[in-house]
Amino acid sequence: MTAEEKSWLRLHLTPGLGRTALIRLMDVFGSAQDILKAGPEAWIGKAAIRPDVAHALPATPHPRVEKALCDLEKLQVSIIPLSDSSYPSLLKTIHDPPALLYVRGKLSQDKTLAVVGARRASDPGRELAFEICTELASRGITIVSGLARGIDTAAHSGALEGGGVTVGIFGCGIDRVYPRENAHLLNHILEKGAVLSEYPPGTPPLPGHFPGRNRIISGLSRGVLVVEAAEESGSLITAEFALEHGREVFAVPGPVHASGSRGVNQLLKDGAHVVTESRDILEVLWPGIPSVESREAESAFASRLSGDAHRIYEFLGREPLAADEIVRKCGLTPMEVFDILLHLELQGGIEQLPGMRFVRALRR
Repeated sequence: MTAEEKSWLRLHLTPGLGRTALIRLMDVFGSAQDILKAGPEAWIGKAAIRPDVAHALPATPHPRVEKALCDLEKLQVSIIPLSDSSYPSLLKTIHDPPALLYVRGKLSQDKTLAVVGARRASDPGRELAFEICTELASRGITIVSGLARGIDTAAHSGALEGGGVTVGIFGCGIDRVYPRENAHLLNHILEKGAVLSEYPPGTPPLPGHFPGRNRIISGLSRGVLVVEAAEESGSLITAEFALEHGREVFAVPGPVHASGSRGVNQLLKDGAHVVTESRDILEVLWPGIPSVESREAESAFASRLSGDAHRIYEFLGREPLAADEIVRKCGLTPMEVFDILLHLELQGGIEQLPGMRFVRALRR
C-alpha cells in the first residue's frame, strides 16, 4: 500500500469525518498527504471542518489504523479517492459519489449492468437471472450486484458461468464477507473481477448501510435490471437511484398476484423496459454486440486468412460498409475487391446486405 493510500486510511478513520467533509478537504488541499500536512487548524479555517472533528485525527501510530492497514495489505486492497484518475467515471457523475473506494481485484469500467432483486427469490427468478447474466457476460458485459442471497448471487454466478467479469458491492467493510455463505463466490469473483466498499475496514453490515451501497451499484452501471421485488424492496431503491442517475431501468414481469412481483410490475407500469431475455437489454444499451464465442470465431477465421483477404476482413466490422468504400480503403481494383469479398462470403466470414454493403457474419 502506498504512502498516499495509508494517509487516506488515516483520514477516513478520523471519528466524525464523513464523506462530505472528506471531499471538502480534497477540494481545498488536494492529496491526502497535503491534507495531513495542512493540519487541524487549517482544516478548520480553510475547509470549515468542525474543531472537534479536526482534532480527532488519529495519532500515528494508532492501534486502529495499524490493524486496518495490516488487514488491507493482507487482502491486497487499494484505496481510490474521488480525485484519482482511476476512480470509475460513471460513479463520478452521481451527485453524492463516495469520497473513497476500497477495492479488491480489478475494477472494470466497461459496459456495466447492475442486476438486483429479491433475497428470497423463487427458483424461476434465480434461474432467469443466472441465464441472462451468463449471456450478457459472454458478450463482454460486466455484471454489478450486491453479493446478497437470492438474485444477487444468481447474477454473480451467471456472469462467472459466462466467462465474464462481475463486480460485488459491499454494505460493510471490505475486510468482511456478508453473507458468510458467499465467501466461496467472492473468491471466484476476485479471479477476474472485483469487490468494493466505501466503508472503512471493520464496518459491520448494518441495515442503514445498504441504501448507500445501492446508490453505488446504480452509479457504476449503464442500467439496472430488477428481477423479482416486493413493494418497498431495497431493489426498488436501486431502481430509484438509477432514475435519479439517468440510467436505464429494466424489469422482469412477474405473476400479478405474487407479492414478490408487485415491485417489478409497478416499475413496468412506470415505464421500465420489459425484459424476458438478454436481447431486451442488449437492444437498448449495446445493440449488435457479439458474444465471446462470436469474437473467438471471428478471430479464428481471420487467422486463416492472409494478404489482401485478411486486410479486407479487418476493415469490415459490425456496421455495414459499402463496396466502393472498401475499394477506397484498400487501394485494390474493384474487380480484385469483389473477387475477395465473394470468397469471404462463400467461406461464411461475411455477408452481403442490400445496396452492395458488407458486414462480418455474426455467429450468435
